[in-house]
Amino acid sequence: MKEIFNIFSRRKTKLPEKPKIEIDYREKNSLVVSELINLGLDVEIKELKVADYLVNGTAIERKTVSDFISSMKNRRLIRQLEELQQYESKLLIVEGIDEQELYTDSEEIIGMHPNSIRGFLLSILLNYKVPVIFTKNYMDTAKFISVLSKKEPREAPLNATKKFRSRKEQAQYILEGFPGIGPKTAKKLLKKFRTIKSIINAAEEDLKKEIGKKAENLLRIIEQEY
Repeated sequence: MKEIFNIFSRRKTKLPEKPKIEIDYREKNSLVVSELINLGLDVEIKELKVADYLVNGTAIERKTVSDFISSMKNRRLIRQLEELQQYESKLLIVEGIDEQELYTDSEEIIGMHPNSIRGFLLSILLNYKVPVIFTKNYMDTAKFISVLSKKEPREAPLNATKKFRSRKEQAQYILEGFPGIGPKTAKKLLKKFRTIKSIINAAEEDLKKEIGKKAENLLRIIEQEY
């Protein structure tokens, strides 16, 4: 006997899946995360080796304005931009331009010359090929991520990893964390004194011969009590 199809029976319709946003665990207390949940997105908190957010194969590094400035100064952002290169699709979000100025004509306010920030932004775009989005606040950031989650997914690498530095690069990276010590100065010191220990133990006169007035800042940090 043929089964009679009941047109009045309820069909089980499959609801569309919520877009999933992978979020690094260090972002779990961010207001962006709670806003994404409020917007109806499915979030997964996990350890991401690279980036703060993964959205449809796009890796996103998020910085507040103050974090952006400090990560420029200590050059942490350089490493993060290098790690983002593992992804074809990547973004840098600088959040909070309605709440804090990115730069002003007064160097004293942020401790960095405005042209240094302008130059760094150009380097991000031209050298690292990472698009930069400036958002008003955490809600604006969440809305950008929400819109991106609805775009066509892109292929993402399965084995994205943190960038490991050679011992020489590690020594140079440590020195570049000191105020006024860029890559050129760091390499000059390491070529002359060979080790960080020797640099720290060097006489002030010897340091000044190599790097001039920059030696004063270097020594001040070395001798600074915690």
